[in-house]
Amino acid sequence: MSERVVPEGSRQRRRPTKQGAVLSEQLIVDTALRLVARHGAEALSVRRLGAALGADPSALYRYFRNTDALLLALADELVGRAQEGWTATGDWREDLRSMGLRIHACYLSHPQAAVLAAYRTTGRPHETRAVERILGILRTAGFPDPLAVRAYHAFVDQALAFAAQDAAALALPQAAREADEAVWHAVYGRLPAESHPHIAATFPLLAADMSGSGYPFALELLLAALTAQHPETTGGTGPT
Repeated sequence: MSERVVPEGSRQRRRPTKQGAVLSEQLIVDTALRLVARHGAEALSVRRLGAALGADPSALYRYFRNTDALLLALADELVGRAQEGWTATGDWREDLRSMGLRIHACYLSHPQAAVLAAYRTTGRPHETRAVERILGILRTAGFPDPLAVRAYHAFVDQALAFAAQDAAALALPQAAREADEAVWHAVYGRLPAESHPHIAATFPLLAADMSGSGYPFALELLLAALTAQHPETTGGTGPT
C-alpha cells in the first residue's frame, strides 16, 4: 500500500463485496489474519486482500493508510483477543499470571502474525486497555509508581519476547521445525560425559523441558522477584 488519506466520513463502504459482506475494518483485519497464517508477510498487500475480500483493492485505503497501519491493527487485534473473557480475581499475582499466559497463548495461536507484530507498539484501543489494566493491577496492589512502571515493562517485555520466540519456532516449515527438535537427541543425547558431564547428567530432563516453552516458569520467576521487591503489596487488583 502507498500513503493515502481518506476523510474520516468517507471511509465506510456500504455496498457489499462480491462475497456479500459489507467491508469494514474488522472484516479486513480478520481476513488479513487468516491470509497471514497461510502466506506470511506476503499476505499484506492490497491485491491479495482485495481478492480475498471480493473488493476493489483501492477500497482498503478507506480503512488503512498503508500496510504498516494494517499491521498495527493486526497487532492490536491479537492484544484484544488475549484479553477476551479476562476478569480480575483480586490477587495481583494471579491476575498478572493469567494475563501473561493469555498473551503468550494468543500469539502462539497466530504464529505468523506474531512474528510480524509482537514487537510493535500500536497505541490502539486494545493495547491501551491492556496497559491500563496491567498498571492498575500493580498500583492497586500497592506497588509505588516507579516500581509499578518497571514491573510493567519487565512483565510485558517478557511475555512478548517469549511469544515472539515461540511463535517464530512454530512458524518454521514443518521439516525445519522437526529438524531443530531432533538436534536434542541427535547431538546433545550423544555427548559423552567425559567432555560434557553436566549435559550428560541432565539430558533426559533437558530434552523433555526444551520440547516446550520456558515462559510459564520464567513468569513464575518474575512474579516471585516482584514479591520480593515489594513484599508489602496487598492482594487487590485494578479495574476490569
